[in-house]
Amino acid sequence: MAKTATLTIQQWGNSLAVRIPAAVARSAHFEAGLEVEVTTDETGLTVRPVGPRKLSLTEKLAKFDPIIHGGEAMATDRIGAEVF
Repeated sequence: MAKTATLTIQQWGNSLAVRIPAAVARSAHFEAGLEVEVTTDETGLTVRPVGPRKLSLTEKLAKFDPIIHGGEAMATDRIGAEVF
């Protein structure tokens, strides 16, 4: 779900800064330490992550296909001298 916020540009040393609210950052899948690319055009600027973003566990599970990924990963019977 897209989030919108009206923010104020502030001075940060010799640069300008905008603080991204937590709800907007979560919606954009931004987290501390994420490398981003900032691009300008006639109407403003765009901030995008560099490279593919990390998927959440829910997204990973939604993409999981047992047929492609081999199904059951652990044996259900004893192997060798194992005792249950």
